Amino acid sequence: MPRIGVYLAHPRPGSFNHALFETVVQHLRDLGCEVRAHDLCAEEFPPGLSAGETETVRSATGAQDAQVALHQAEVATLDAMVFVHPNWWGMPPAVLAGWIQRVLAPGVAYKLGSPEGEPDGLLRAGRALVLNTSDTPADREEAEFGDPLQRIWSACVLPYVGVADVRRVVFRTVTDSSDRTRASWLNQARHHAAALLA
Repeated sequence: MPRIGVYLAHPRPGSFNHALFETVVQHLRDLGCEVRAHDLCAEEFPPGLSAGETETVRSATGAQDAQVALHQAEVATLDAMVFVHPNWWGMPPAVLAGWIQRVLAPGVAYKLGSPEGEPDGLLRAGRALVLNTSDTPADREEAEFGDPLQRIWSACVLPYVGVADVRRVVFRTVTDSSDRTRASWLNQARHHAAALLA
């Protein structure tokens, strides 16, 4: 039974991000997966990095925060991960950025021999799916901004911790989308989530 972590970073209940999250969680469970589902905002995950958590080479010595420790222990057991979040200023929301910085810690998610060295990813999760929402048209996103979320997930974060297969889907533009379009997007999300198991 694959164990999959699904993480939502959106503070507003009833958002389309919540619909994506709930759809993916239910679909993966229907397919027989063990799903660890986390609505980071609802759980009030503490995103602030402490001074003691800023090491990059030395392994983490054990999180002082019980919630962070729980996530660190859990992420090491996952076979795949799904992240659901909006594109805010070309970045994930602060709660997810903090989750990355606090949970994907040295000795937990990667090992680095020296500051200038190449990391050894420690996570066993071989695949990850990132589902983003955006109100920026694709051509403008690429031409003006260079799609920074693509770089964050597929170059800076997930390969660093050993996730080689990074998939990303962007649903846009959300604000002016119809109910029919959103229903189609939810079906696409189911399809992409199921493909993690192939």
